[in-house]
Amino acid sequence: MTSSELWTRATAERYDAEESDNSSATALGPTLDFLAGLAGDGRALEFAIGTGRVGVPLQKRGVPVVGIELSEHMAAVLRRKIDEDTLPVAIGDMATTVVPGKFTLAYLVYNTITNLLTQDEQVECFRNAARHLAPGGRFVIELGVPPLRFLPPGQVAVPFDVSERHLGFDTFDLVEQILVSHHFARDGDDGHYRRTNSRHRYAWPAELDLMARLAGLELELRVADWDRAPFTQDSAKHISVWRKPA
Repeated sequence: MTSSELWTRATAERYDAEESDNSSATALGPTLDFLAGLAGDGRALEFAIGTGRVGVPLQKRGVPVVGIELSEHMAAVLRRKIDEDTLPVAIGDMATTVVPGKFTLAYLVYNTITNLLTQDEQVECFRNAARHLAPGGRFVIELGVPPLRFLPPGQVAVPFDVSERHLGFDTFDLVEQILVSHHFARDGDDGHYRRTNSRHRYAWPAELDLMARLAGLELELRVADWDRAPFTQDSAKHISVWRKPA
């Protein structure tokens, strides 16, 4: 077991509804095009597959997908969408869990590597990806760039969503590279809000590149989004691809 915080049953049950905007065919199209192109005729392994927001539609595009998921509750929601024979899921952490076979693609989307709360565990995640990849295979991570440029001296919080039904902001421990995402979500029309929070270890692109090198992987591509826009110093996130030498 790693230091990742487990998703509860209640969180898993409402996850798809809360992420509906990011789960539409329009929103997911570039992601699926990107991943399917890298997978080619091979198999894909998704770390932290969750409820299958990406893995299920990728499998339906003809890419054989296998998942690893720490939360049994998240995996149970996925299982309502697709059977085990079609999309196998191993319950375990993405840093150490091993599944049979080799893959042309391993991927980890939507900032999920930050669920591993120590640098050592994040390094092991890269090693686990390399362990599963066939020669020439790729490891893909989607991750936000830490928004520390928004922090003036003495400030520790950065808002990322201020809307009618949701307030979200991150607080930062700059020494330990830990951020806590705080959410205040309006569940109904009675004025009540539900408060949740989660801890994450943020990492810089250059730090991830070093983790990849320790795992024997080489940086092949870094872009700002799934449409392959150029990555610049002003990019809010990056899609990075590392390759296992043939």
